[in-house]
Parts: sequence; structure tokens; C-alpha cells
Amino acid sequence: MKKLRKRVFAAAGYNTIYMGSGRKEFDPSKPMRPFEEYLKETAHGTATQLGNVAVDEGIIGSFMSARFIKQANLPGFLPFMLPALQGKPCAAVEGACGTGGRGIAMAVRSVLSEISDSVFVAGFEIQNTMKAVYGADVLAGAAYRAKERKAGDAYFFPGIFAQRAGAYFKAYGEKASREAMAKWYELAILNARKNPKAQEYHNTTQDLMALGMTPPDAQRFVPYLNLYDCSKVSDGASSLIIASAEGLKACGIALESAVEIIGIGEAEADITQMPADPTVLATTAQAAAKALAQAGISKEEIALLELHDCFSITALLALEAIGYAAKGKGAAYILDGKTSVSGVLPTNLSGGLCGFGHPTGASGVRELVDLLHQLTGKAENQVKVKSPFGMLISMGGNDKTVTSIVVKKTE
Repeated sequence: MKKLRKRVFAAAGYNTIYMGSGRKEFDPSKPMRPFEEYLKETAHGTATQLGNVAVDEGIIGSFMSARFIKQANLPGFLPFMLPALQGKPCAAVEGACGTGGRGIAMAVRSVLSEISDSVFVAGFEIQNTMKAVYGADVLAGAAYRAKERKAGDAYFFPGIFAQRAGAYFKAYGEKASREAMAKWYELAILNARKNPKAQEYHNTTQDLMALGMTPPDAQRFVPYLNLYDCSKVSDGASSLIIASAEGLKACGIALESAVEIIGIGEAEADITQMPADPTVLATTAQAAAKALAQAGISKEEIALLELHDCFSITALLALEAIGYAAKGKGAAYILDGKTSVSGVLPTNLSGGLCGFGHPTGASGVRELVDLLHQLTGKAENQVKVKSPFGMLISMGGNDKTVTSIVVKKTE
């Protein structure tokens, strides 16, 4: 696979608090923070890291803002967020839960084409405007709604991934898989407790494994998954700058404050078709392989991984899809401690979607922000890394719209 034709960087990342149940200040009986404030905060957080707000273009991503907050025409909010974008080209992108990854990829294309030297990229979602069961119906749009919704569970996407979990249990055994899913939840919360902006930052549960092992209740929720296997309903926004070397200089960003994007893998699957094998994330496997090939490195060289763990079972499947574990061995990989902070592959140090939160349109951008912070030594829970490489998976829907990005600490 061809290398990128010029150097492209990510810098000036900023996350708002990811708000929802789990945060002490979350109170659905009171007026919610309006979406405009999230947009302004993240843009200000990025802009204050620039010596000069010399942005050439803006990209904003959200999955279902037209449903959750009845707001469309999102490009018009980019000059509101950054006045420097007044009169500049702006665009919106949507790829379900993989929206953030798609926005980053669009920005990289603009920089590679030399249409722009610096692109402001933001992702956001406001989901607490609806009760979870109604929001689940909105989120069903990430699948082939006309075909799948009527026969699906009330909690639609938990139901889809419960089917994957059930197939995985049948193929590879339930006991170890269930324990690994509970361990994933435990690790997510422990990591989130180190991130003040994480949705689960205030979680003080002592025995997280016991909570993660709660038996699923198909009558009240879905089979095979419990509530702790699921990322939560969240509000939040994230943003950063994608730039060429010239763009970094124009924005007054020091090279050591950026990371270089060295590989992008993009893959799409037919949304009208069910997965050939529910125990395999085939599109994730394609995207990850492409990203590593373009980066010119092996998966063993990755020091930090940010996975799209919309559900705990997704983590097992993604680790297998990338190739870190053989088919059916994802549970053992987690239970052996390999994804922990001290493991061979520290994964989702942010807390991931299960711990940090999952405002659907923002998560892919947030993943890159957290890799950026770790690799530039600015993370809340900074760790010593074994190599200069990090990788993310931004997945939309039922493994349909996937973007994988490999980044490198700048030299």
C-alpha cells in the first residue's frame, strides 16, 4: 500500500466532559447544557493551543443531531465555533458511530490534496434529550432500519451485539468469554477514574468484576449482555487540528506537540447484508490491516490502542480482528492482562466508550485526542510507552463503516 504523499499531523486536541449517568453533576430533572456550549467549549479548547488560528477549512461530525436536537445544516456552526472559519469551506460528515473517524479521514484528504494546510475537525452528539429506549430507536439508523428494526430488540443495538455475543459463546464457550467481558468493564472504569472528563470518573464501585458478571436479563434488557457490557448514553464534543508541516507552522504549533498520521485504513461493508460470521468483525480486520500496511509497521510495534468498544463483546472481537488474538482467544488475551495499563498492549487508557462515554459522533475524534495526549506526554493518566506508535479503530454500525488510524510520535 502506498505511503502518504506528504507528512500529515494531528494536534491541539480537546475533549469536553462526556456527560450522562455516572457523572455526579448529571441531573435529568434540570435543563441540560445546550449543544452550542459543547461546541464552543471544544473549539475554544483547541484554539487556545494555537499560536495563531490559521485554519483553512472546517469539518464537523454528528450522527443523529437532526433527531436528537432537531438541528441539521451543521457546517453553519463551524464559523460560530471558530470565527476564523467565516467565509472558509466547511463540511459535515456522518458515518454512524464511526463519524469521528470519517471526519479525520476527510481532513487528511484535504491536506494531502493541498487544498488546505490546516483543518479544524470536531465531533459531537447530544443524546440525553431522550430516554434510552427512545434513543435506541434513533440509533437504529446505524443499521438497515427498514429491514432490521421491526424484528429487533427494543434496545436495538444492544440486541445486535447480544446476537454476536451469543454466537461467540456458542462457538468458544461462555464462561471465559463472560469473565473477559466483565474484566473489560473493570478495566474501563479503572481507566476512566483517572480521567476527570470521563463519564465514569465518579464511579466508586468496589467490586467491578462482580458488577460485570451480573447475569443478563433478557426480559428486561437483552440476552447475553448486561447493562455493564454497554457504553452509556452520552453528551459531549471533541476537536483537533489536522495539518501539514506548513499548517502546523502557520498555526504556531510546535512539532513536538503533534503526532504524525502515518497510516489510514478505511473499509465499508454492505449495510443491507447481515455479517457472514457474527463472531468476526471482518470490516474492522480490513481497515486495521490497511492502516498498518500504509504505516509500514507490524501490529506488535503498536504501543497504545484505542478500540471502539461500544459493547464489551466488541473488544474481544476487535482484538481478534486486528490479529492480536487468534479466533476465540480474545477472552484469554484480556484475562491474561495484556490490555491493562501494565500489559503488552495498553488499550483504552481513556476508559474507552464503556468508561469515557460514547456521544456517537464524537468518539472517533476523542480516540485520536487521547492518543495525541499520551504520545505528547499530556495525558491525565500518562504512561511510559514501549514505542512511538499508537492506533485507533473508529467503527460505525454493526461493523459497517470503519476507519483505522496509525499515528507516530513526532521526531
